[in-house]
Amino acid sequence: MKNTTMNMHDQIEEAEVNILHTYNRFPVVFERGEGCYLYDTEGKKYLDFAAGIAVSALGYHYPGYDEALQEQIGKLMHISNLYYNQPVIEAGAKLALASRMDKVFFTNSGTEAIEGALKAAKKYAYVRDGHAGHEIIAMNHSFHGRSIGALSVTGNAHYREAFEPLMGGVKFADFNDLESVKVQITDKTCAILTETVQGEGGIYPADKEFLEGLRKICDEKDILLIFDEIQCGMGRTGYYFAWQAYGVQPDIMTCAKALGSGVPVGAFVLNKKAASASLEPGDHGTTYGGNPFVCAAVSKVFSIFEKDMILTHVQELTPYLEQRLDELVEEFDCVSGRRGMGFMQGLVIVGRPVGEVVKKALEAGLLVISAGSDVLRLVPPLVITRDHVDEMIEILKKCLK
Repeated sequence: MKNTTMNMHDQIEEAEVNILHTYNRFPVVFERGEGCYLYDTEGKKYLDFAAGIAVSALGYHYPGYDEALQEQIGKLMHISNLYYNQPVIEAGAKLALASRMDKVFFTNSGTEAIEGALKAAKKYAYVRDGHAGHEIIAMNHSFHGRSIGALSVTGNAHYREAFEPLMGGVKFADFNDLESVKVQITDKTCAILTETVQGEGGIYPADKEFLEGLRKICDEKDILLIFDEIQCGMGRTGYYFAWQAYGVQPDIMTCAKALGSGVPVGAFVLNKKAASASLEPGDHGTTYGGNPFVCAAVSKVFSIFEKDMILTHVQELTPYLEQRLDELVEEFDCVSGRRGMGFMQGLVIVGRPVGEVVKKALEAGLLVISAGSDVLRLVPPLVITRDHVDEMIEILKKCLK
């Protein structure tokens, strides 16, 4: 039970007694949020440029969001997928429209969205060829999740080695290296999977020629192209989905994180080709996925994005954010470069551990996170202003000095 007289140090100690230690958490207990700020249990204020790892796209208590969830709680929380519900109908239509794709399957997380996408690709090839035993090509330095299937296509041996043997039939190519993909293709290949912008691997946007090349290969060989938009999707690059900036549409897309802007929800979305010849009743399911509560959140997020022109805001503010970050590159020898798209930016840190910068920023009241071994990752709420950018820069300057 919560002891309201406990200080933050005691709260953390109690957490370590009861919660499995699979995260090296920072020494802070957050209690509430407001706008683009978080407050810990001792009242300290933090500017949030992490957004719950790119989840809280609307920040905290955005007008209309809480009310939509409260209204749905008063109606219906869960009924299972044995029945239809109104919010899933609305959310499915809005996601299909925003993605310009055809069929939606709601999950509880990004990892589950990847699992569903892999099953859909395998089933497509099974229907096409009349047998199983197909292969998937994924990318080195990618990250797709922690379950066995998602881990199997995550291109980082460190994450995989303790849990092997994993799912078979996975090959790895190099991101943005089309030739490395081509040499892996055989008549067993059923899908090529890539993030449109690599996140955990270090904030690497795809090259347009790479995505166009993948699309051409998949069309020629009847292979499904899967884009992981879990982190880079839902407005983070200034488009609903990052692939829309490139004009290269996948056959299957996964999304999550900002899709519900705080509630646990993900989805995989299929085009007509993939949907018409893959999963059918009995092939895939979820008890909680697409329940009325989370879909009320998804539907409201899309409504807010449209009404308040969130994508336009990201596009208009991105040049200023990039300009201010580039000033850090010019000013500090320990910042060797910047890369990213929209509000998904990374600063390359040299000469000191990136974790040290993250820790100093936390102490100074700024939340940022890392990506890869040397990248400072900034994935703020999509509703930040120029003033928030300026505040972030000033805090970072102090930390970098």
